Amino acid sequence: MAVLAHPDDESLGCGGTLAKYASEGVACALVTATRGQAGRFRGLPQSHAEHPGAARLGGIREGELRAAAATLGVPDLTLLDYHDQQLDRAEPAEVIGAIAAQIRRFRPDVVLTFGADGAYGHPDHIAISQFTTAAIVEAAQPSRRGDGGHPAHAVAKLYYIAWPKLAWEAYETAFRRLVSTVDGEERQATAWPDWALTTVIDTRAHWATVWKAVSCHESQVTAYETLRDLAPHHHEALWGWQSYYRVFSTVNGGRTRETDLFEGLVS
Repeated sequence: MAVLAHPDDESLGCGGTLAKYASEGVACALVTATRGQAGRFRGLPQSHAEHPGAARLGGIREGELRAAAATLGVPDLTLLDYHDQQLDRAEPAEVIGAIAAQIRRFRPDVVLTFGADGAYGHPDHIAISQFTTAAIVEAAQPSRRGDGGHPAHAVAKLYYIAWPKLAWEAYETAFRRLVSTVDGEERQATAWPDWALTTVIDTRAHWATVWKAVSCHESQVTAYETLRDLAPHHHEALWGWQSYYRVFSTVNGGRTRETDLFEGLVS
């Protein structure tokens, strides 16, 4: 199960991983916290006369998300419907409970989400990392009201998306310097050091599928079209290998780098 903040996070963040495991017959689920309704439309800001407005954009991006998830082979999609760019201001117990309910329902062995840095300091990414981590604890507790009647479930492994230097270099070649300004302070993407990567997945066989999924997000096409023209080594850094930090595992450990998210769970 991947638990992420916005439509397109699934394709750009862990699309290769989802496509790989789905193609191998692993049951995959996606939980997306917002509809991305506060974003641009084909590069146009919300103040532009040709922007469809937040409500309509949310509907458009939901449709794009559903198409991308289907392309990646992920049939189980849940939208939590929190407001884009306000996720960090949502009621924590409510969001944590909503995610925990999905964990109890789907009963994943492995959960993926953003790292504590939110990739480049994006408040929604940071929030979904914190909420998901807490929800894993909540989901393992005795069932409570509002959980849909599903019993408690203990996730075996939690991973944070961990982009190394080569991946950030590829993104910044396409988009220039990746920054977010929060409370008047600039936050910049910081690569994970290579030694901190616990898990690197070979997803080279799934580049074409990931690009199809990215292309489903047509309302964001202006931002993504520069990715198409990147050099092959940049494409490989983005989608040929996907890197993670293993936050915890109840089934394995140690310094040996994993090549499979299910190491320790399968023989």
